[in-house]
Amino acid sequence: MSEAPRQIPVARPVLDEREVEAVRRVILSGWVTQGPEVAAFEREFAAFVGAPHACAVSNCTTALHLALRCVGVGVGDEVITVSHSFIATANAIRYCGALPVFVDIEAGGYNMDPDLVEAAITPRTRAILCVHQLGMPCDLRRIVDIGKRHAIPVIEDAACAAGSEIVWDGQWQRIGRPHGDIACFSFHPRKVVTTGDGGMLTTASDEYDRKFRLWRQHSMSVPDTVRHGAKQVISEDYPEIGYNYRMTDVQAAIGREQLKRLPALVKRRRALARQYTRRLSGVAGLQTPVEPHWARSNWQSYCVTLPGWIDQRQTMQALLNCGISTRRGVMNIHLEEAYAGSDTHRAATSLAQSVAAQQRSVILPFFTQMTGADITRVVEELLSVPAIAEPAALRAV
Repeated sequence: MSEAPRQIPVARPVLDEREVEAVRRVILSGWVTQGPEVAAFEREFAAFVGAPHACAVSNCTTALHLALRCVGVGVGDEVITVSHSFIATANAIRYCGALPVFVDIEAGGYNMDPDLVEAAITPRTRAILCVHQLGMPCDLRRIVDIGKRHAIPVIEDAACAAGSEIVWDGQWQRIGRPHGDIACFSFHPRKVVTTGDGGMLTTASDEYDRKFRLWRQHSMSVPDTVRHGAKQVISEDYPEIGYNYRMTDVQAAIGREQLKRLPALVKRRRALARQYTRRLSGVAGLQTPVEPHWARSNWQSYCVTLPGWIDQRQTMQALLNCGISTRRGVMNIHLEEAYAGSDTHRAATSLAQSVAAQQRSVILPFFTQMTGADITRVVEELLSVPAIAEPAALRAV
């Protein structure tokens, strides 16, 4: 009896004894909540992306919430964003009591179409929340220019984009510098850099950074690190409502080790993406992701658009039967039950491109430890799916 083929997961974090030793160091120190490791991680992340400030929080959703609140988004306001994103993008808007206003994505890509943004602006618009989907930078220059023309803050949902780059003022700069007003990152295990869970906000604004640090810790006027180190008794005050959005030192210690790896991880992922693209280019009806000349992705995921004549779910099941895990392409928030009511969102444009992308795109296995043999196996199994292997015959039926 032959052995079942080895399962190829859709993603796998890179963790080893370096992260184990970092966690051990923190545990033995006796300080495991937000403290010196978080502060060090913030300094190192800010230096990596070229930002004046970086503030660590519990996850990217809380980062988005703080960012939106910081630029003044409140009850009855509108925030322009995309439906074609993880649901947290819109949820954070609704946490503020505001309304997500969805615009469509670009044809042939998965990011916000800048041509549709200006027409979606109303007197209630308080922010533009763009997404660097799957690590591929969006057309940020055009979106930021729109924001400046209308005095509307731009927040970057950079959840997937640690290590991605964009041409800005003639130079390659990392996402998170930031180029808008605030950028928000995720360190979930599906991301290139992980802390188990966690998030980061970057900004050039001293005032925004001050507010992030106040609000993430219940608006406590004196941080516990200061209180514990004081030679005199200090009692903190709570001048306004805040949140428990802290990152722990255990997470930050992992993040510091992960950040050291990031350039090598991105270099390897770019090489893997080139292998996939070389093997899949020219397949009838199959679209591989395109990197604009002004962008360099960290390739957090590798997502293909299937030919229009084949079934997404059947293709995914055929691959799973062969031991290859995939994921449906990026979701559409407006199609979820939580966004079914007219009071939950407004579609400022047709969302046809977004819907088509969800229905036809598939995220293939993609992780740093993949080998050439893994890529070959995924490609061969994908191309053996009958509808892809024999498109002309099927289209004639």
